[in-house]
Amino acid sequence: MIEFISGLFAEKTPTHVVVDVNGLGYLVHISLNTFSDINELDKGRLLTQYNVSVDVRSGESRHQLFGFSTESERQLFKQLITVSGVSSGIAHTILSAFKADELRSILMNGDSKTLTTVKGVGPKLAQKVIGELREKIVKSDIAGDIVAGGGNSLRQEALSALTALGFDRAGAARVISQIIKDDAPYTVEELIKKALKQL
Repeated sequence: MIEFISGLFAEKTPTHVVVDVNGLGYLVHISLNTFSDINELDKGRLLTQYNVSVDVRSGESRHQLFGFSTESERQLFKQLITVSGVSSGIAHTILSAFKADELRSILMNGDSKTLTTVKGVGPKLAQKVIGELREKIVKSDIAGDIVAGGGNSLRQEALSALTALGFDRAGAARVISQIIKDDAPYTVEELIKKALKQL
């Protein structure tokens, strides 16, 4: 619904930022890792995820906007909240406790003990998160990020374009990772064209 938000950082804390967009202030919840990335900035752009949660007892709905400095972190957030028992608040806490690469590693290695160090995540929930997300992480482009060395914006732009063109995300991620390995200085356009020839 809301893909990103750009503006002045009117207020910054380790848990949220107020983004001033032409005089209108948006409260955006952020992780500690995103806070570290934007702490020295006066303005910038955050990728977003709009989330609505409903209290079962009162029926009251809560509307929140979550912000991320990287696409990788946003994708992990989206994956986490698909697991029953993982609220947006718990997902937010998990992403504050671990960097994106660390969390991927925990999920792919089935390290439930480390996951339980996060407040609100007990042994059963940790096992559930790993059980439901491990396969998705392996199959998705998130796993490909490990091979490609993490948050490469060039790679992610090319991947988004290829996915929009209808190509399988996991397949496109593998091809892009292979192309990037040869260390040639590609532009996004060149990377997409080269990938198209191999897909």
